[in-house]
Amino acid sequence: MPAPLYAASPSRLLAFLDCPRRYRLQYLDRPAPPRRSQRAHTSVGNAVHNALRDWWDLPERTPTGGAGLLDRSWIDVGFRDGEQSQEWRRRMRGAVTAYLEGVDPRTQPVGIERTVSFVSGELRVSGRVDRLDDRDGELVVVDYKTSRVPPTDDDARTSLALGLYAAAAWKMFRRRTVRVELHHVPTGTVGVHEHTSESLTRKVEQARSIARDAQRADLDFAVRGEASELFPARPGPMCGWCDLRAHCAEGQVAAPEKSDWAALEDPP
Repeated sequence: MPAPLYAASPSRLLAFLDCPRRYRLQYLDRPAPPRRSQRAHTSVGNAVHNALRDWWDLPERTPTGGAGLLDRSWIDVGFRDGEQSQEWRRRMRGAVTAYLEGVDPRTQPVGIERTVSFVSGELRVSGRVDRLDDRDGELVVVDYKTSRVPPTDDDARTSLALGLYAAAAWKMFRRRTVRVELHHVPTGTVGVHEHTSESLTRKVEQARSIARDAQRADLDFAVRGEASELFPARPGPMCGWCDLRAHCAEGQVAAPEKSDWAALEDPP
């Protein structure tokens, strides 16, 4: 019998690569352990993404219209207090306005939050692209970012998710898709990489390699449950940000827990 397909998103694959323990807690344990409440930077990112998504549905696509959508999309969760929430809403309102001033409202994207997928061997990958642009007959993968640090061209080059999105879009639409872009909304910085068919093939092979290990671990978990030894914790500084650290003793020791609004504060 052929091996069953391993269905995964880029985020699932990266979760296993980064920390098998977190992967097990997030994707395999049932009932799923409760996660901590949403952090402020996630609220900011979701609000910006929702505003930029809905902007394309406006009868008049103007930068000020996007600012209004940001106000309506705002998520007041995870902030230190109401003052901090209002300050960040003001900042992101200005950032969305400035970003949309550089977007041509007459050019309709091929996809907005479009799900793309492909099958390669035993792996089926699917994920959602923030925006797919048509430029000179080729497709371009656009991913919005709202983090404090602007992305670089190297970030775009090394991103497994962007490479897999490009490979999936090329296969689904049968149109060459090699350019991937990280759009940093707060600063307008754009990290860019031009893949080749060979480099996209390497991304797919990387994903298949991760999937093989994850699938083997999944099968072991199905037999042995939490006694499986294939889900070690990988403790480190990022444990302070983990939404599932309450269920991982190693992670609690590795780093103190970050506050809900820590990602929005200036570094000391």
